[in-house]
Amino acid sequence: MDAVALLLTTAFRHVINEPNVEAGYERFAALTNGAVDETAFRMAVATALRDGLIHEPIRLPEGALQCHWRLELTPRGVTAARPIVVI
Repeated sequence: MDAVALLLTTAFRHVINEPNVEAGYERFAALTNGAVDETAFRMAVATALRDGLIHEPIRLPEGALQCHWRLELTPRGVTAARPIVVI
C-alpha cells in the first residue's frame, strides 16, 4: 500500500490529534507499525492536502493558546478511503 493510501485508511479508522507534526507522525507510525518513514509521511500529507483529501492539519481552535496538528479526512477523502479499507 502506498503512503497516501495508508494515510487515508489510517485517518478513516483513527483520530490523530497531536500538538505538532512530529507527534502526529509518531502516532501515525505507532498505528501503522512504522510502515512509512517520516519523509514519506510528510509527502503523503502534502499530496493528500493538495488533492483535497484531508483538511489543513494545522489548526488553532477557538480559545486555544497554541496550534494543534490533526489528521482529518474531507468528504472527498472519505470517499477515496472507503474502497481501500478492508473490514
